[in-house]
Amino acid sequence: MNHTEHVDVLIIGAGISGIGAAYYLQREQPGRSYAILEARGATGGTWDLFRYPGIRSDSDLHTFGYEFKPWRDEHAIATADKILAYLRETVSENGIDAHIRFHHKVLGAAWDSARAAWTVDIERAGDAGEDPELIQLTANWLFCGGGYYRYDQGYTPHFDGADRFTGTIVHPQHWPEDLDYAGKKVVVIGSGATAVTLIPAMAGTAAHVTMLQRSPTYVMPVPAKDSFANTAKRLLGDERGYALTRRKNILKQRGVYTFCQKYPRAARAVIRWFNARRLPDGYPVDEHFSPRYNPWDQRLCAVPDGDLFAVLGDGSASVVTDRIATFTENGILLESGRELDADIIVTATGLNVQLFGGMTLTVDGEPVDLPKTVAYKGMMLSGVPNFVFAFGYTNSSWTLKVGLLCEHFCRMLGYLDAHGYDTVRPIADPGMETLPLLDFAAGYVQRSADEIPRQGLDGPWVMSMNYTYDTALLRNGPVVDANLKFESSLAGETRAEAAGVTADSAV
Repeated sequence: MNHTEHVDVLIIGAGISGIGAAYYLQREQPGRSYAILEARGATGGTWDLFRYPGIRSDSDLHTFGYEFKPWRDEHAIATADKILAYLRETVSENGIDAHIRFHHKVLGAAWDSARAAWTVDIERAGDAGEDPELIQLTANWLFCGGGYYRYDQGYTPHFDGADRFTGTIVHPQHWPEDLDYAGKKVVVIGSGATAVTLIPAMAGTAAHVTMLQRSPTYVMPVPAKDSFANTAKRLLGDERGYALTRRKNILKQRGVYTFCQKYPRAARAVIRWFNARRLPDGYPVDEHFSPRYNPWDQRLCAVPDGDLFAVLGDGSASVVTDRIATFTENGILLESGRELDADIIVTATGLNVQLFGGMTLTVDGEPVDLPKTVAYKGMMLSGVPNFVFAFGYTNSSWTLKVGLLCEHFCRMLGYLDAHGYDTVRPIADPGMETLPLLDFAAGYVQRSADEIPRQGLDGPWVMSMNYTYDTALLRNGPVVDANLKFESSLAGETRAEAAGVTADSAV
């Protein structure tokens, strides 16, 4: 195994979170060295990985984009190619590309308190397909920006008879570049964001596209272009127009979420009204667009300019709400007895959650058991030193939270320097009552609840999904509190100090 280079901060993942972390680190802590390790061969994360037709954001780019970089395109709901161009422009104009190392997959990391450093095991593959080699890097800090799902494997439940189907079965996470669906009968299994994106993108080219759902999802038409944003940009310029639109959309997102949570019956009625307006007269709205759960118990699906309703209205696509009995040679047999003919079946059935890219963690020789850890401020883990992870909002734009936690991370680094510390770890009360990390009913969350960290009931142990609260906590609140332990390793000796009892605990 080749040895070791050292950096102050090792960022894992060159997607939207890792790129953002690099920017904030350069801006706020310019004297620190860093590297970004990316397992794949390109930047962009999700927006480079997924290649299915029509892939786009379901958040507006004025909040999904970075606070420091205006979104200049006229479309607020943007396709993957535009998002990817925005991310790569961020990388190039800030010199971040010089710090990225492609084909570096992190396998595990071991913390050594005596050295106040992580030793990171990495599988490095060659650009020309050579056999990978194992290397090591050391770092004072790890920042995990790799998202929350497995890149190499999407979620597909077992379907009886799938081996009998004579057509093509595709998962959107691994879309074949040469898949020809022109004139073909397509069935898309699923009703989430991927399904409602795929169906209008494929309709018209395919002979017919059917969305087969076990149960409905809330779907809302939204404008693809934000007229307020485009007017503000024209009148105020890119920077100020973007900032104003961002503030407006943050308030709008929070308002919609709060309304749905506080008045679910009224929210359900409003959403149904919007759906019925866009669908043909007599369409069975309640059968296909009336979920069993309340609005925002799961994420609402946005459809730009109502494109899904348009293809349902013109007959190039349809919705079937039923359960699968078995795949057949020619399609899918439903429990109702109906059979759907298909040349192509798309299993838009979700993701497999995998935090930190599947890497293992040890602290002073002891393995970290993730379900026994508690998230601190939504960005660190109890008992794990010098480790930060990026996890954005599930009820709003992901990047809003990531920006705040990157700012807080940089403030924490500054505090360590100012007070002569090199290590900080959150300490949770062993008797603390905990809850699942995410209070979210989506299937991918529920399947993984027992495999990921937990959250507490109050204080900094809550996995907040509220931008206003997080702004007060992460941007404006003190770095230190009684739940953090700061340490300094000097000549093999460790000086420890509980932050909650220091005179400068308000810093």
